[in-house]
Amino acid sequence: MKLSIIGGGAWGATLGQLLVDNGNEVVIYDINEQFVLTINQKHVHPFFDLPLPQTLLATNDLQEALAFSDYLVLAVPTKVMRSLLNTINSALKSPKYFINVSKGIEPDTSKRVSEIVEEVISNDHLAGFAVLTGPSHAEEVIRRKLTLLTIASKNMALAQSLQNVFSNDSYMRVYTSDDLIGCEVGGAVKNAIAVVSGMATGLDMGENARAALITRGIVEIVRVVEAYGGKRETAFGLTGVGDLIVTASSENSRNFKAGKQIGLGKSMAQIYQEEKQTIEGVRAIEALHQLALKKGLSLPIIEVAYHVIFEEMPIQDAVTKLLTRTLKSEKID
Repeated sequence: MKLSIIGGGAWGATLGQLLVDNGNEVVIYDINEQFVLTINQKHVHPFFDLPLPQTLLATNDLQEALAFSDYLVLAVPTKVMRSLLNTINSALKSPKYFINVSKGIEPDTSKRVSEIVEEVISNDHLAGFAVLTGPSHAEEVIRRKLTLLTIASKNMALAQSLQNVFSNDSYMRVYTSDDLIGCEVGGAVKNAIAVVSGMATGLDMGENARAALITRGIVEIVRVVEAYGGKRETAFGLTGVGDLIVTASSENSRNFKAGKQIGLGKSMAQIYQEEKQTIEGVRAIEALHQLALKKGLSLPIIEVAYHVIFEEMPIQDAVTKLLTRTLKSEKID
């Protein structure tokens, strides 16, 4: 199969290797000319300085990438997703399948990527949509370490077809799901919880506190998944709990590292200067704060994180706010 990856960053280039390993033809599109030269001439990953297959190609010509394949893998940050999709829609000449691999929610609208795609891509250009998500550090997948993911779609025939495209017998196993909403939302909310987990680590609050934040974070994932109309059980699978485990305690996680830096006293401006890749968890916190206001959701962990990041609440005040909430029984509701 031929596939076009839109976005040649850490995850996009890594998936390019995976797909080539699986016998597919792949072209990566990216606006960064240095990324394109690094992939085409040096055959090296643009972030991890590791070799890439020589048959993996890259281009900064969007039209070339769109013409190459009927399958477009969206590997760009959600902050540019809408504008990029508008550009793609204007350039398309035939229907395409869209496979999103980014994890985020649009802050201004609280919309999932599938909703943005359906809103922006005209019906005659949209053949189908799926999301590939789950616990996956690009730093490990590029080294071909064992990874399990989920591909979700309203069209199960499409999900099953793509399951075979992304799976292999040596390091990648992909499951299918018909809960597109739950899979999209779980991946976004866990990024937000990972930022808070990092804050606790930066504050040296200890392993007990981090375990508590992660566990209570699962409750908030469930609430958001159900608020969007997803299935509760999805929150306890690879795209919810699984993704949260790998993201909320690992130095490989941009979201965890950003939270840790906040806990150590750095401003977001300083963090953005040092981090080359997008920190989706911060955007997710903003989007989920807006969602909680609209729907009356109780998301105490997300809320204190919002106050710290966007309203400069002292972190110790945020901790006190959490600890002084009304005492109650423990339950998932």
